[in-house]
Amino acid sequence: MVEGKPAQIVEVLRQLKQENPDVEALSVVSLDGLPIASLLPPDAEEDRVAAMSAAILALGERALDELKKGTLEQAYVKGEFGYVITTGIKNLAALMVVTNREAKLGMVMLTIKKGVEELSKLI
Repeated sequence: MVEGKPAQIVEVLRQLKQENPDVEALSVVSLDGLPIASLLPPDAEEDRVAAMSAAILALGERALDELKKGTLEQAYVKGEFGYVITTGIKNLAALMVVTNREAKLGMVMLTIKKGVEELSKLI
């Protein structure tokens, strides 16, 4: 899937973070919960974040399936201090974006769209 490309993926993540100051962290994970590449805070455990991202997507897919609402495009979690938005990439991986609480969600969604487009070329 991404053999030899983690450095390119990290570079895409760096660009996305640099372009949007509301983005605090990003991670690309396999759908089975393994980390591929990330830009996370030093106190975040990459393996744990990857597993949680995959679990969020899996639960979202199951809920949508049960309620007959189609396929999952994005899982959005709002917390007291910000947002965690997880988006599938070509049904092979997922992009998780963490923002601050003041994030302009329209701009974040554009960042995510650009990220998915760029990452789709690498995965």
